[in-house]
Amino acid sequence: MIYLDNAASSWPKPPQVVKSMEEVLLNYAANPGRSGHQLAAKAAEKIFETRARIAKLFHVKNPNDIVFTQNATESTNLALKGFLKPGDHVLTTSLEHNSIRRPLEFLKAKGVEVTYLNIHTGKDLHADLLEQSFRENTKLVAVTHASNVTGTILPIEMIGEITSRHGIRLLVDASQTAGFCSIDVDSMKIDLLAFTGHKSLYGPQGTGGLYVHPELDLVPLLHGGTGGYSELIDQPPIRPERFESGTRNTVGIAGLGAGVNFIEQTGLQQIQQHEQQLANYLVDELAAIPSIAVYGWEKNEFQCPIVSFAVEGFDANEIGFILDAHYQIAVRAGLHCSPLAHDSLGTSEQGGLVRVSFGYFNSEEDVKELVHALKDIIN
Repeated sequence: MIYLDNAASSWPKPPQVVKSMEEVLLNYAANPGRSGHQLAAKAAEKIFETRARIAKLFHVKNPNDIVFTQNATESTNLALKGFLKPGDHVLTTSLEHNSIRRPLEFLKAKGVEVTYLNIHTGKDLHADLLEQSFRENTKLVAVTHASNVTGTILPIEMIGEITSRHGIRLLVDASQTAGFCSIDVDSMKIDLLAFTGHKSLYGPQGTGGLYVHPELDLVPLLHGGTGGYSELIDQPPIRPERFESGTRNTVGIAGLGAGVNFIEQTGLQQIQQHEQQLANYLVDELAAIPSIAVYGWEKNEFQCPIVSFAVEGFDANEIGFILDAHYQIAVRAGLHCSPLAHDSLGTSEQGGLVRVSFGYFNSEEDVKELVHALKDIIN
């Protein structure tokens, strides 16, 4: 199987990720923070080790400002539902994944005002458009760092400079960029950073987290046991326990820590260079096929390694099915949980697009096999 669906979930995982998870299961799969014995202490130590490693990756000073969740969707729900109140106004974009759009639509029914800025690429979101959209009650700007449909990267530094100047908080969905782009929450003035573990961080599914600015408080999404402070009737006031009710996924978090370690050892620049070369190579090859149209890719721009395209005369899902069933090539076809992005691209009525997304373990040979298969299907 040629796997080209890394924007959905990276695969294969680095060997050290599997090894780290196996080590926990075999040697100390106790309940972290729930008991005083050495196995529980070892599990808690492993969780903090990963928390500190992620904090270092995002230039977060205090690891306890990193809250573990099961995925980026839980993180954005915690951020949006925990911060916004009826009467608040939030600004977002048409490029958002449903993990931001659906919580916002839920909150809209509760009295939160939502504005969607219709943009196609990161360059469309300029300073004037942003500032002209602010209202007196604007409390938050919630944006994806990169589109999961086209890979275009939004100018987070510019957005953060403007929001901080206006006293507005900034939530960034880094699902596609954590582990691929350099992220510094302080210099980029990010107040809330949602990330998932199973994509470019090379961890397992069921892992993710949210950075919460130390001066920012949220209403917890979950209430329950936190291991300590059992005498309190309310959620503990300290972090990360305030936002981490229930037993943490020690096995998954250990794997996530090993994934981040893999990134540290490999280097972001090397990862970026390899994956962008593959994306550029694919775009060049597709440009030579008249019946294929690529959407959103700008070769001279720094983008996530995502290439989405349409094949004339074919539904996107049909192409995806044929590639899987007859050529053993895995891609993602359809609307990619981002219907507004497809509306802005004009690709909704045609069933969306075929999306190819690269990871570090892909090769030029994978691209050649895909291009050969597409030509075969078209002919």
